[in-house]
Amino acid sequence: MTQAVTTDEATPLGPLDRLRALHQGGRIADAYSEIGPLLNELCVPKADFAALARAGRLLARTAPDQIVQRHPQATPLRVAVTGHGMLDALSPALTAQFARHGIPVRIDEPEYDAWLRDLQDPASPLYEPETALALCVLDAQIVFDELPLPWTATDAVAALEARLKQLTALVARYGEHGPGTLVLNTLPLLATHTRQLLDHASRAELSASWREFNAGLLRLAAAHPRLHVVDLDVLVAESGPVRDPRLACYAKVHLGEELLGRYAQEVAHLGRALHGRAKKVLVVDLDNTLWDGILGDDGPDGIAAATTYRGEAFGRFQKIVKQIGAQGVLLAVSSKNDKELVLSTLRDHPDMVLRESNFARINANWEPKHGNLRDIAARLNLGVDSFVFADDSPFECGLVNVSLPEVAVVQLDDEPALHVDRLLADGWFDVRSLTAEDRLRAQQYRAEAERQDLEAASGSMEEYLRALNIRLEISAVRDHEVARIAQITLRTNQFNLTTLRLQQAEVQQRREDPNHLVLAVRTRDRFGDNGVVGAVFAHREGDVLHVDNMLLSCRVFARGIEQATLSSVLAYARDTGATAVRARYRPTAKNHRVRDFYPSLGFTASTEGPDGELAFTHDLTSITPVPGHLALDTDLGD
Repeated sequence: MTQAVTTDEATPLGPLDRLRALHQGGRIADAYSEIGPLLNELCVPKADFAALARAGRLLARTAPDQIVQRHPQATPLRVAVTGHGMLDALSPALTAQFARHGIPVRIDEPEYDAWLRDLQDPASPLYEPETALALCVLDAQIVFDELPLPWTATDAVAALEARLKQLTALVARYGEHGPGTLVLNTLPLLATHTRQLLDHASRAELSASWREFNAGLLRLAAAHPRLHVVDLDVLVAESGPVRDPRLACYAKVHLGEELLGRYAQEVAHLGRALHGRAKKVLVVDLDNTLWDGILGDDGPDGIAAATTYRGEAFGRFQKIVKQIGAQGVLLAVSSKNDKELVLSTLRDHPDMVLRESNFARINANWEPKHGNLRDIAARLNLGVDSFVFADDSPFECGLVNVSLPEVAVVQLDDEPALHVDRLLADGWFDVRSLTAEDRLRAQQYRAEAERQDLEAASGSMEEYLRALNIRLEISAVRDHEVARIAQITLRTNQFNLTTLRLQQAEVQQRREDPNHLVLAVRTRDRFGDNGVVGAVFAHREGDVLHVDNMLLSCRVFARGIEQATLSSVLAYARDTGATAVRARYRPTAKNHRVRDFYPSLGFTASTEGPDGELAFTHDLTSITPVPGHLALDTDLGD
């Protein structure tokens, strides 16, 4: 719980002063769980990038190892930085932005203009085994420094083509040998560049070719799973000037502090996704959030989300919420209202873009909202740390901030035209790629509600499971499923036995290795197709099969699917000549419920590590049969 440090009873200190107090007291590591909510105060109503940089400089004085000793779940992330110009402002910005998401960072500081050498040299920090993000920060001077004097638009076009060809080769090299994700960026073109050409035709040619170069960079990411490209043009549109001309001239600072702050924010969103911490649920208030007015006071005829001056702003917000929901984010409502009145309004009001069917859960009652968030989490079988809560009430936002600091709070206000910007500012739901399952998630959770109704109406769990008519398919991962399997490793926390996190390229590498087994688990039942809900990673060493990890979506817990999957793997091991199967369980804050999964299926514990990691062995003499209530189809290969 975050506590305000005060100088007297009347005047609470601001977030930076409270952070300084923690630093002076040597408590940054102890209080690291409080740092994220504290830094988030520097982003309301909009981000103060200068203040965040100052916070980052304070936080950098505490070693990540000290934080991890006190908070084992705060897995550090190593970032290697290189670039063309001076980038002194980047490291503190990165430290602060990652801390907002509970991620301590180890940053390899850049040398001036070392980007080409670093990308070419396999001994550079970019290629160190623990590097998760390799940031190569470029600016327009990598092109203009190569031009003759005087130069023409034709010269610039040739230089752009040469740079893109060079970067394409370097990206391929990193994709083959690099350990993490390489991050490039588009290059902003400035008026001081184009105005050096006096004729408008040459300016147009340069501008068009420059955009083609940036488009080529962005398209590289589609061909290389280990590459991410940050579009600086989008950030420049929000931040204003790219750089200070004096600093650019005298200090070679070609990208300004605010732009680098926004760049660090985007990189932190990427790192959060790589850490499996993208949010999954958006919970919204209703009155003065989704519509203009107070439903209980004004009645359905007195609220608006269209047709009126202010109402149109709320309608725009509803459209963006629906857009997010269509891409796999679960939508829910927590509102202090009468439920039947809310439901009838969502069903029948002509202004509504969002309808009852768009929400996985609607909690309309008079209970405290932090309690409602816990209830929604329990109903969806998700942790509240996967939630984003948007509300216009400072009181409700403050209550959730204090009671549930793991929830990301988006504080709206009485200006609805700003609701969209506030919601989208922090990219809480950003992922590397969308899968078919993402787009069907809301539909799948509605089907889950029907399953819960069937369970309530059944006389016993056995009767319920038989009535579900579960069909389970286990086979090697197919080409179009690689992104989904990687996503499962990144986002699954409860049924995740070793928390092995893999990117798409790493999943593909294992698929291509004949000694590795990479399996997809798919299910469907009477209520619909759940798609790919789980994965198994294993490898063969001699006559022993090692299960590297097993994962299963929380949506399909307790239906016998996990037992059937592991029994199938054990039978495969026995039938292909293995004498034993070995597996591990690595405890986390969220996977404690599967600690006894392996012993429940005949594994015996062999060793226990100092961090609680357990090693198990199955001798394959007796394999637990597949539960009889489900139909199983397996193709695990030879």
